[in-house]
Amino acid sequence: MNDTTHVPVLVPEVLSGLDAGVAGVYLDGTLGTGGHAAAILLAHPRSTLIGLEVDALSLARAQERLSAFEGRLTLYHSDYRNIPDLDIPWRDVRGVLLDLGLSSFQMDAPERGFSFNLEGPLDMRFDLRNKTTAHKVLHKSSEAHLAQVFLEYGELRQARLLARRIISARKGTGLETTTQLRRLVEEVCRWRPQRGKTHPAAKVFQALRIEVNGELEGLDALLDGVLCLLRPGARLAAIAFHSLEDRIVKRAFLRLAGGAAEPVIRILTKKPVIPSEAETAANPRSHSAKLRIAERV
Repeated sequence: MNDTTHVPVLVPEVLSGLDAGVAGVYLDGTLGTGGHAAAILLAHPRSTLIGLEVDALSLARAQERLSAFEGRLTLYHSDYRNIPDLDIPWRDVRGVLLDLGLSSFQMDAPERGFSFNLEGPLDMRFDLRNKTTAHKVLHKSSEAHLAQVFLEYGELRQARLLARRIISARKGTGLETTTQLRRLVEEVCRWRPQRGKTHPAAKVFQALRIEVNGELEGLDALLDGVLCLLRPGARLAAIAFHSLEDRIVKRAFLRLAGGAAEPVIRILTKKPVIPSEAETAANPRSHSAKLRIAERV
């Protein structure tokens, strides 16, 4: 396993948005390796944190990273969409964080198959208990379904052609590694490196990752449920890394802020908060992060 340490994004903005300088219970629904959680616990010595992480390997790293805060932590090996089913003291919760991105710890581990720049198996599972891998999606899905995945989740113009070529590839020598998939994508999309252009494999890998992990399923309902469970004055901060997730967060906030007969929340970020030039220079992977914050009324 690669020993890369994940660098959390927008930390000062998250702490400010959650008003984490005030003692209370905070909920990190996407704990990752514990970067944001550590910052929240350091913000006030009497705060406690409830953390959820679906990736067992990331959870183990977070437990190690947060060992100094023993007694102030309750951790669950669970998907954030299970939050409403857990025994959480909602009357005491002051803030909820959902960091919806992929961590460097996951991206830089070749055996996880998340990166098109690293040779590895076509896995892409957050939860290793999940039976569906990217390999299974690529080898068992119909051409029509693959095209839909690449178009909807990757917004790839060549979605139908790529799906057709994948069907052909799996009938021949197969498609077994991230490198093989990248080369096929480059061939189909006639890729030539250009400044400012996104590599088409980034879109394809994003699409497969979303499909494998069902990343967009239930996010809308989860936001509704959690925001309605929060006490007045409590806040929710959501960080999205691609337009599909950010759109779901934005629409949920707008609906709950004004679509209902009586507003449930107040939106504290008229526009999403994005990393500063200094942060993106220090951590290029932060460049696509968008933070939105809402407060229960």
